[in-house]
Amino acid sequence: MSKSINILDQDYLKWIKELSTRYRRSQIKAAVKVNQEMLRFYWDLGRDIVEMHIEERWGEGVIKTLSADLQKLNPTAHCFSRTNLYYVKKFYLIYSSYTTKIPQLGGQMENVPQLEGQITQQVVENPGNAITPQVVEQIKRDIMAIGWGHHKLLIDKFPKEPQKALFYVHQTVLNGWSRNMLLNFLDSDFYERQGKALTNFSRTLPDETSDLAQELTKDPYDFAFTGITGPYNERLLKDKLLNNITLFLVELGTGFAYVGKEYRLQVGEREQFIDLLFYNLNLSCYVVIEVKIGKFEFADVGQLGGYVVSCNHILRKEGRDNPTIGLLICKEKDRIQAQYALESSSQPIGISEYELEKFYPEKVEGTIPTIEEIEAKLTETLLNEEKDGNV
Repeated sequence: MSKSINILDQDYLKWIKELSTRYRRSQIKAAVKVNQEMLRFYWDLGRDIVEMHIEERWGEGVIKTLSADLQKLNPTAHCFSRTNLYYVKKFYLIYSSYTTKIPQLGGQMENVPQLEGQITQQVVENPGNAITPQVVEQIKRDIMAIGWGHHKLLIDKFPKEPQKALFYVHQTVLNGWSRNMLLNFLDSDFYERQGKALTNFSRTLPDETSDLAQELTKDPYDFAFTGITGPYNERLLKDKLLNNITLFLVELGTGFAYVGKEYRLQVGEREQFIDLLFYNLNLSCYVVIEVKIGKFEFADVGQLGGYVVSCNHILRKEGRDNPTIGLLICKEKDRIQAQYALESSSQPIGISEYELEKFYPEKVEGTIPTIEEIEAKLTETLLNEEKDGNV
């Protein structure tokens, strides 16, 4: 029996490493291909169910019969349960209004350009029949790029709100969210917060970048991950943000890279220290972030504008970097004051608020009991049990 040889030659070791990398890439490509083929099958099946009007034609119980017949013909398949067939039907219904401009779903998908800023803007602001053919093709590409589990979460959450579902589909593709990450953002009102900062970008940035810059903002930002529940100052908040830098970058959005905290700039004869400095790879620009724990003041925009100009003169490389953007994140703002301050500045600046508690929808009366209601119910139960002799 031959023995394996321990080869330490560097060329051999490099080759083995390259083979392993290529194998993993091929596995990923195969998994993506399988997922796309399955989603195309689901799409076609959902279209048949809807366009053939099978429930009207053969009765309301036809889905159950269809499930049994398909499982009988395909005993090793696990995708033909009655529940999954209902998801397949909803899968077609929820997205079809945005994909009817070009009949063949998935056709020419490999050559479609990335249209990041246009996707969110057109899907959110326009009905399905008002978006451009290029965006329709990108939507189809996105639908095929995420897992079936992601789609089921979105179908459950937005059964009659396709624009919201498609927004999260695109964000999932853009950010590579897992199902758990998607679920987290669904719970944080991400759709309602995205792109909502007060800014002057449309006036201070070129047309080709202003929409994308606006899309990258939020209002409010969710800083619940810092775990702050008691008194705090600005230094503590910034330290907590950077101690959880991965979550901070996720909350900031796509393409942000951390550069430094209290970043030193020599401006004339004085040193200036920027709270937080980032670089956004999608916009190819520096982003200066100032965090204020109090209420917005006019002077905040003047200070931030000075930092933005300083970055343009000292850090920005002509021909490589676009103009620096400033983002002020404060605990509270008066929208009119903030708007006036933005109008006074010639620098691209956005103003948002932050929250330290996780976002939850308002309570619907009678759905989630209060502590008092729980205590009252427990007391009532104990009294009844004592009366009945069960205690």
